[in-house]
Amino acid sequence: MTDRGAGAEDGETSAVLIPLHEARRERQDLPVAFERRELDQILRLYGRMVAANEWRDYAIDHLSDRAVFSVFRRTSETPLFQIVKDPKLARKQGAFSVVAAGGLILKRGHELARVLGVFDKRLKLVEA
Repeated sequence: MTDRGAGAEDGETSAVLIPLHEARRERQDLPVAFERRELDQILRLYGRMVAANEWRDYAIDHLSDRAVFSVFRRTSETPLFQIVKDPKLARKQGAFSVVAAGGLILKRGHELARVLGVFDKRLKLVEA
């Protein structure tokens, strides 16, 4: 016989759904990390910027509350940009953000592709 606890049979208790990956992360105390698709998008952008000779090095940090992809012009400097994944902000402003060297948030959103759009070069009208 199984004891279901008080109130489980009367139907007044509501079930709370928790995504399985979040429950596992909380239980195991794993750091936040970029998923394979996210890292693929970031590294594709990184490859373009290296080919344009704007970026030269990167670092990936998996912290307990966020994951950070830092981009450097030279290894010995502070990062030019940081691409941050913060799951706690996923329902508010969006989990992804691009932060400039001075700490200014350039773009924030729910979709990584749209946030990385801040690095797309816009065409300008040049008068001759």
